[in-house]
Amino acid sequence: MKCSDFKYDLPRDRIAQFPPARRDSSRLMVLNRRDEIRIHTRFRCLFQYLTRGDLLIFNDVRVIPARFRGFRRSGGTVEILILDGWSGPFTRVLIKPGRRVRENEIIDIPGNWRVRIRRKLQAEFMAEFEGDGTWHDFLDRWGEMPVPPYIKRKPGDNRISMDRDRYQTVYARRPGAVAAPTAGLHFTPPLISRLERGGIETASVTLWIGWGTFRPVEVQDVADHRMEPERYRIPPATAVAVARARSEQRRIVAVGTTTVRALESWAEDFPGWQPVHQAEASIFIVPGHRFKVVDSLITNFHLPGSTLIMLVSALVGRENLLEAYRDAVHTGYRFYSYGDAMLIV
Repeated sequence: MKCSDFKYDLPRDRIAQFPPARRDSSRLMVLNRRDEIRIHTRFRCLFQYLTRGDLLIFNDVRVIPARFRGFRRSGGTVEILILDGWSGPFTRVLIKPGRRVRENEIIDIPGNWRVRIRRKLQAEFMAEFEGDGTWHDFLDRWGEMPVPPYIKRKPGDNRISMDRDRYQTVYARRPGAVAAPTAGLHFTPPLISRLERGGIETASVTLWIGWGTFRPVEVQDVADHRMEPERYRIPPATAVAVARARSEQRRIVAVGTTTVRALESWAEDFPGWQPVHQAEASIFIVPGHRFKVVDSLITNFHLPGSTLIMLVSALVGRENLLEAYRDAVHTGYRFYSYGDAMLIV
């Protein structure tokens, strides 16, 4: 398989720059894998397309404000993005522009903090954050939410503060991600309550989303791409729920591709459905993957040629998915992180 096999044409005006007025007012495409029928509805109507007894599994990770403005002592402003949100003050970062940044350089950031460049890697840096107060207080006060670069933000844009709320799921609990599990952004507490009243069982995993999920595929042959590992957790209650759903032949619905990665990595590395306090997901899911846990998926519309569109193609079929994407472009769906959603059944 070639990376170009997963490309499609997307007009720039289809890339959502801001969230909808209400989380659950986003559009929802329901795609049936068996007959390839597509239904167009709203996310608030999700309960109509799930079945009593389904097990709905969320990624309850919480995004940290991982982006900062920095000031080089030789002059110039840079943008610093933490890549490993759970690793603490000594971590990998991206710096833009970073071509002239050198090892041992100190970059000043707000709040009497600074970034000391310890090592220069290929496109990244190992850096140490130093300053007054605790690491978490510093992140909360001075960091910006790490919305993707296709969402245009400028210093002083009043939507930056909006991102603190809207680039976070309503059920986020465990901090440390540097990107949101965006399929979950459409859920509201009333919608979750309605699903549960309708007999939908819910559970959660945690996958601490890092840069690896979104790293561009820079090789032509998909088989040559390597995913960076991401830390995940399967709590005891979720392990029991999955084992029970499997034994009773009930459908397991993953909310988002990161939930899929956690569940499928767990099934490969820990057969037997035992809970896992901490492990690393390095699985690369492409067409031909045999799913061991996930039957159905709620997901957003992903970038052309990305590992995420490859994962979704593995579940629904590449041609079927690309035809659905062409339909979404034609009918005005909004794409990417703040965009609309798809339910694959």
